[in-house]
Amino acid sequence: MEARQRIDELVKILQEANYLYYVQDAPVMPDFEYDRLLRELENLEAANPELIRPDSPTQRVGGEAISKFEKVAHPVPLMSLQDVFSEEELAEFLHKTLESHPGSVFSVEPKVDGLSVALEYIDGMFVRGATRGDGNVGEDVTENLKTIPSIPMRLEGAPARLIVRGEVFMPKRSFEALNERQEAEGKPLFANPRNAAAGSLRQLDPKIAAQRKLDILIFNVQLAEGVEFTTHQESLDFLRTLRFKVIDNAMLSDVDAIIDHVLAINDMREQFSCDIDGAVIKVNDLSQRDRMGSTAKCPKWAVAYKYPPEIKPTVVEDIVVQVGRTGVLTPKAVVKAVRLAGTTVTNATLHNQDFITERDIRIGDTVRIRKAGEIIPEILDVDLSKRPADAVPYLLPKQCPVCGAPTEKDEDGAFLRCTGVACPAQLSRNIAHFVSRDAMDIDGFGSAIVDALIEKGCLQTAADIYYLSLDQVKSLWQKGELAAKKLLAAIEASKEQDLARLIYALGIRQVGAKTGKVLAAQFGSMDALMNATIEELTEVNDVGAVTARNICEWFAQPQSRQMIERLREAGLNFESKVVLTDTRFAGMTFVLTGALSKFTREEATEKIERFGGKASGSVSKKTTYVVVGENAGSKERKARELGIPILTEDDFLNMIE
Repeated sequence: MEARQRIDELVKILQEANYLYYVQDAPVMPDFEYDRLLRELENLEAANPELIRPDSPTQRVGGEAISKFEKVAHPVPLMSLQDVFSEEELAEFLHKTLESHPGSVFSVEPKVDGLSVALEYIDGMFVRGATRGDGNVGEDVTENLKTIPSIPMRLEGAPARLIVRGEVFMPKRSFEALNERQEAEGKPLFANPRNAAAGSLRQLDPKIAAQRKLDILIFNVQLAEGVEFTTHQESLDFLRTLRFKVIDNAMLSDVDAIIDHVLAINDMREQFSCDIDGAVIKVNDLSQRDRMGSTAKCPKWAVAYKYPPEIKPTVVEDIVVQVGRTGVLTPKAVVKAVRLAGTTVTNATLHNQDFITERDIRIGDTVRIRKAGEIIPEILDVDLSKRPADAVPYLLPKQCPVCGAPTEKDEDGAFLRCTGVACPAQLSRNIAHFVSRDAMDIDGFGSAIVDALIEKGCLQTAADIYYLSLDQVKSLWQKGELAAKKLLAAIEASKEQDLARLIYALGIRQVGAKTGKVLAAQFGSMDALMNATIEELTEVNDVGAVTARNICEWFAQPQSRQMIERLREAGLNFESKVVLTDTRFAGMTFVLTGALSKFTREEATEKIERFGGKASGSVSKKTTYVVVGENAGSKERKARELGIPILTEDDFLNMIE
């Protein structure tokens, strides 16, 4: 079969599978079959790049990372709605509308707690998507919106130009999985799905947005050239024929029936895949909407009924502390079980010490807890009238509850972090860093192997890598002797890495690869670095007081000393292979830009660092020189604006020769 014909066939099959799975929630194709066809399409497109279609499923995450979002003016404003907060206010709106327009029919729809966007199609092709912004001007997030499978890339039977409005949201299941990853990696948790969706849609790299598994519900036609509708319901039905994922709605005219339906949506909120924070009530007749008009910000023909957050009292029975993969200590309140927003709650996040102190939360306290639009329950305040006489202020531990190492405040002071190099909670991340490319660069030692060896009990610290046996390693593969020997050879070879790499591999806070090189060149050996004082360290270029203290405290820990000695016994190189005998570039910062012809960027960086200088990726007032090659671009322009000296490659060579 001709490549073009097969590509067209595969695109059609996969688009239909996506529609049934993501829009109709009626999957008909097994995952393995979908993956097989997608791989076939990818291979065909790789062999025939000129045949790649813009609506191909492979192009959903094809965009490159960008530096900023461009502004987009909305041809039709994305107006906000007037909020009402009680049945009385809703009834007043309905009665007033019916009095002036007898027989009015209303569309009642769930109000998704997400991020409003406009999608634009030209001749059926999705060309642009933008956030609401201020209603008149938003931001272009087209590449991130392409990662949402329920957004069609091509429409059949669409008008020449079509703009629709929808609400992007993060499904509850995706939100829970995202926060599980955040917690495991020691990163701050997202407060609710809406914040997570907004942050995901504004990622500069669409590949990150794709990992967040966003979804969308379309609820309005903004513009449809050549198509006339008489009612809102007609427009929704039209959107469904175009295969959009459209919001469910009910058409009602009786005031009591509308209020009952609004309250029924609230009762069913837990059954929705997304967070619902209210209901939207709109006049159905479009000509009636025109007659009713709008204010400067809101239409007069619609309101949003906002559900009140559910708040209940409970008792803090205990406070437990979890340690994430980056060593961050996260406190959590264990509370007396309480039914809240359709689920039984037994835990509530306490964020950090500042949060606990501000609210003065103690074990035994009676507190008010809410879920509102949030998956993670949160404590609002304490009922001091019910505080037990023996309740004492709670302070996070000074020692890690997992390994007993000292804890310290993070750079911003908001979080406590375990400093233990052998902390089991951080072991996987620490070892993955140790073997990484910029550190000890052990080829083939990926995170999956790290985790497997930890699970088998073979690794308690990074030093254990150098004591692995063939039997321990080959058991990771079904027929693994050859792979095991290859990995052990890579481990053995890493013993000869320069001291700079080993310093960086230790994972000392704020000691990056560049600082590792500077420290190795300055002190010459691991022993000299271990015995350096804070005063001696701060005299080193690029080492400030905080970094110096981190280094001293790290080497002072028994866990660290024990690991260093085991690395020494294993035969690792503890001496620097690069000694600064010439410090002509000390205190200088160079920026390399453009296409260099006389050396690679890595070679130039190595020469700068060999003479005690620093290579930076951005131009600032602190830059000493900018070395330019061909097509230097914006960095050269900025250097000229700031009056920073510019060097050609020959100028630079003269300086180093």
